[in-house]
Amino acid sequence: MNKIRVGVSVNNDKIEFLCSPEDTVLDVLRDNLRLTGTKEGCGTGDCGACSIILDDKLVCSCLVLAGEVEGSEISTIEGMAIDGKLHPLQQNFLKHAALQCGICTPGILIAAKALLERNPDPTETEVRYWLAGNLCRCTGYDKIIRAVMDAAAEMRS
Repeated sequence: MNKIRVGVSVNNDKIEFLCSPEDTVLDVLRDNLRLTGTKEGCGTGDCGACSIILDDKLVCSCLVLAGEVEGSEISTIEGMAIDGKLHPLQQNFLKHAALQCGICTPGILIAAKALLERNPDPTETEVRYWLAGNLCRCTGYDKIIRAVMDAAAEMRS
């Protein structure tokens, strides 16, 4: 089968990759680029574990064909920490122990980052609504919500 050459920016790095027409962005991130922070939970876009920011939109990478992202900008969990310094969301997830097994954590962090980029002062209801597409099977969401709310406050100050 013919491969497709795709040029994108991933976490502010310009890259090119070859992919098959049926490869998803999730496949390419994990298998070709070895960016394994983005997880496959369901493969149907229902759990949010594979969430990325694609051209400033939160998307499930398991639902996007890699051949369709030519010229796009992709942000993954690997791009959240800058020069070894954790993003305030990551710091607050640790502070609030807002994670357990870790499968959902990268997707939730990316979703929360996308929210705070759009709305730096969300209400608790807005945070809960925004993160509703991310499933966590290990823990309740209260610590996650508190971590996002505290990170938002910290980022505003």
